[in-house]
Amino acid sequence: MKTVSGNGNKILAFVISGLIIIAGVLGLIHIYDAAHNQVIVKTSKLGPVEDSSEQAEVKDLKSIIAENQKLVVSIEVDTYYGTVQGSGFLYNRQGDIITNAHVVGDAETCSVKMYDGTVYTGTVIGRGGEVDVALVRVSELAGMEPMKIARDRTAEVGDEVIALGSPLGLQNTATTGIISGVNRSFEIDNYRYTGLYQISAPISHGSSGGPLLDRSTGEVIGVNTAGAEEGSIGFSIPIVQVLPLVENWSKNPDLSPPAQSSDQSEFSSQELAWAAAYLVEGFYICVNNGDYVGAYSLLGSDWKAKQSYKKFRDGYLNTLSVSIEDLTILAVDEDAADIGVVIAALERTQEGGERVSYYRATYHVGMENGELRMLSGTAKKISDVDV
Repeated sequence: MKTVSGNGNKILAFVISGLIIIAGVLGLIHIYDAAHNQVIVKTSKLGPVEDSSEQAEVKDLKSIIAENQKLVVSIEVDTYYGTVQGSGFLYNRQGDIITNAHVVGDAETCSVKMYDGTVYTGTVIGRGGEVDVALVRVSELAGMEPMKIARDRTAEVGDEVIALGSPLGLQNTATTGIISGVNRSFEIDNYRYTGLYQISAPISHGSSGGPLLDRSTGEVIGVNTAGAEEGSIGFSIPIVQVLPLVENWSKNPDLSPPAQSSDQSEFSSQELAWAAAYLVEGFYICVNNGDYVGAYSLLGSDWKAKQSYKKFRDGYLNTLSVSIEDLTILAVDEDAADIGVVIAALERTQEGGERVSYYRATYHVGMENGELRMLSGTAKKISDVDV
């Protein structure tokens, strides 16, 4: 009996020890599993906060452009020197549009053209003195959903951006790039530009006043203001700089007419530069449409004296179409401006074929008998491409 009982006790002890070992192993597996698959919970003064690995959705580029283009407008202002054109964008539900002060100048009203071609009359309700920003109210746009504004942050070097506007009158133009510099500062005429974004997204004449968008969110982060004379460099005023001004103008519209003067020298050189650029652009639009009479009428009397209308027209007989590839304001003073352009002309060859010829031209534009005219010009062919 003792032998049997002793062996039974040993077997029982062995079984119990095995169960304990198995339970320990299962426990360790459970602990390991829990440690590597647990939801990490952080504590804060507001209570537990659960981490999430999901990131904010990045909007598609085409969607951002499509959503915002209908809220970007083309602005035209009649000045002493002719029509000045720029861009703007819907800022709030009161129908207020942000643009540059140099676009509206001293005008009380301006033409506002929507993406679908509808034209409204806008009233200038605020314009900066040293800050190049203005606010235009279009009562017909009241209640419309405005563009989204980044009110509490600034952009950094490397951020991707989209510039919208109407360069050279080409409405609904979008260009992309990055913030290539920050805190840029300079002065043009009476305006002081400080803390600007430098951008690689190309902007040119007519883009002034258009919005600069964050590529990820589609929010407005700046107001496009100026382009460098050479290279793909543009500048944009951070939206956070202009918000205090436009919000005050929106709540307290300034409808008093600006001080006017009949003295030509009171008009800014920048106003003259924009008008001169438009005159050159209009010249080539006439040429492209075959309106040689219209194009010839934009030349100054001295130029006409040296070149008859017939000789002028004959010079374009083999030109099928012409377009401006680049337009630059080279120099400007109170009386005249020098405008540089690169032209692409589709021409008929003597062999019956076609080629695209590129020309670089410079025009001296100034006042003659109270009207702006192309007083002189030079052009040089820079390349040919057979098509």
